[in-house]
Amino acid sequence: MTSILTYTLKNLPSTSKWALRFSLRPLSCSSQLRAAPAAQTKSKKTLAKPNIRNIVVVEGVRIPFLQSGTSYKELMPHDLARAALLGLLHRTNVPKDVVDYIIFGTVIQEVKTSNVAREAALGAGFSDKTPAHTVTMACISANQAMTTGVGLVASGQCDVVVAGGVELMSDVPIRHSRKMRKMLLDLNKAKTLGQRLSLVSKFRLNFLSPELPAVAEFSTSETMGHSADRLAAAFAVSRLDQDEYALRSHSLAKKAQDEGLLSDVVPFKVPGKDTVTKDNGIRPSSLEQMAKLKPAFIKPYGTVTAANSSFLTDGASAMLIMAEEKALAMGYKPKAYLRDFVYVSQDPKDQLLLGPTYATPKVLERAGLTMTDIDAFEFHEAFSGQILANFKAMDSDWFAQNYMGRKTKVGSPPLEKFNNWGGLLSLGHPIGATGCRLVMAAANRLRKEGGQYGLVAACAAGGQGHAMIVEAYPK
Repeated sequence: MTSILTYTLKNLPSTSKWALRFSLRPLSCSSQLRAAPAAQTKSKKTLAKPNIRNIVVVEGVRIPFLQSGTSYKELMPHDLARAALLGLLHRTNVPKDVVDYIIFGTVIQEVKTSNVAREAALGAGFSDKTPAHTVTMACISANQAMTTGVGLVASGQCDVVVAGGVELMSDVPIRHSRKMRKMLLDLNKAKTLGQRLSLVSKFRLNFLSPELPAVAEFSTSETMGHSADRLAAAFAVSRLDQDEYALRSHSLAKKAQDEGLLSDVVPFKVPGKDTVTKDNGIRPSSLEQMAKLKPAFIKPYGTVTAANSSFLTDGASAMLIMAEEKALAMGYKPKAYLRDFVYVSQDPKDQLLLGPTYATPKVLERAGLTMTDIDAFEFHEAFSGQILANFKAMDSDWFAQNYMGRKTKVGSPPLEKFNNWGGLLSLGHPIGATGCRLVMAAANRLRKEGGQYGLVAACAAGGQGHAMIVEAYPK
């Protein structure tokens, strides 16, 4: 695949690489980081469909996303999820007994609270009669929680659903080795002293070696960072390109934070500590400082570093999803419609992070839209190289024809509409909670900038991906 993708880049028009390069290079200058001027609301068609309920998002919140090992490190995942739910209740004043169902996404589960949605709901004071379940789909777990909620409302099973996600990377489960686990389980079953002594006699010191969790593909044993490095090389994405994009993300996030645009963030009083009010991973630097960092995965010649990768993050998010008629009957003014969505899957070895490339044209076709109709793009930023490789794949007729079975390329998103308030590289990536942040960023940007359609897209472990169209609610 790598050699084929390299061939792809060689056969792209020579202007493609330069166009991308020149569009990125100025972004390190503060003059280029001003927010795009508010767009004039266009009179586009609505995406409402006959005989299908309109699904709206009334509000969405998140507790501040923090680097792992900081203020949330003494907590458990359900504590963060509960805080997000309480923040949503406080922001919306929705009666708890009106909520029909609660769904949360998470990835690395705490074994004591495997159904974290249920534990968080009970902790937040929801009725024990309100069902709740937890889903997992790697980086698009919260997306799956949202679309599951959309399905429940669209089918008439529910009128009001809360969807969200949570991840606590500060305290991931670390297991005993399999040999040690087997011995302990056998000891628990042993009935006589002789049986116990026989089992203990088989103990060896190497039994104590722990099994550490790894962000690696089970099917390929390759870490996601290593895959991102190979993908960047295959698409000829340089280290400078990646650093410039990461600097853009951090600079735009800092600007959005300073201007109060990150309105989805709700404060969280950490037990025994101060109240946390803002994300702590935003760190605008300089290209010179970023260039000093060594490759993080493929050494010594890789291009993926700590500076152009997302960081391990703790956080939680929650959204209030309703049938439009229910929201209006309760006096709410929704923020956006949740429209068409798709899920995709491809080769987890060589196309692990290309989910947005595959999902974007499908969701546009389903909605009857084109790239030019989209006013706000919010893409999942796992790595700078992943974003830029997707840009190149999306802008390649050859890739579309040879790998996607499509006649023409979909085109890459224009940067002036793309992740304008920062992305996961800067704001953080609590794996199970990210999808809700993406959707709320799109919804809030549409309201602020006067646009009508937003497109959310993300890749995920396993070679999977997701895309959704968000439509602004009429003012």
